[in-house]
Amino acid sequence: MDAPALLDRLARLVAEPAPPSSDFDPAGPGTRAAPAAPLIPAAVLMALAEGAAGPEVVLTRRAAGLRHHAGQVAFPGGRLDPADAGPEAAALREAAEEIALPPAQVRLIGRLPGHETVTGYHVTPVIGWIEGQFDPRPDPAEVAEVFAVPFAHLADPARYRFEARLWQGSLRSYPVIPWGPHYIWGATARILRALALRLGP
Repeated sequence: MDAPALLDRLARLVAEPAPPSSDFDPAGPGTRAAPAAPLIPAAVLMALAEGAAGPEVVLTRRAAGLRHHAGQVAFPGGRLDPADAGPEAAALREAAEEIALPPAQVRLIGRLPGHETVTGYHVTPVIGWIEGQFDPRPDPAEVAEVFAVPFAHLADPARYRFEARLWQGSLRSYPVIPWGPHYIWGATARILRALALRLGP
């Protein structure tokens, strides 16, 4: 799918209501257990850009020295600051801080349904299209690597598999989608898989 067709499809999709997803649904929708504490509002930027073989999604590998989610693959993003006007402002600010993406270079497409994480956040994914050439400059304190994955790969539900691990005494299942040496899992994979399922064939 070329960029204009994809952006048109995404714009129509984000205008449709859809339920949020949650790490607190151990056996799928309808089995949600309430979080133990109020969740912290956060936002991430699902930044798309034109790649050599079509649209790509920009992802980061978090720095090894971070206190939370060290070394994991993630979208640029973080918690909302009091000065942020909303999730879009937070996502753009975090992307500028983490990978030096100028906010003015991002055309916002819309929001995806929120996702609740077991680590205590309510994450709002914001989709944006990067206009023109972008050469990322990762902040080494937060980001070890910036890379891109073809959107067509991430939008294929058949490429996801489920694994499980113990989390605070309970066995939790989660989606995984590998890309080369990268292991994409957790909230990032859940958000991407939810989008892939909504897009359909």
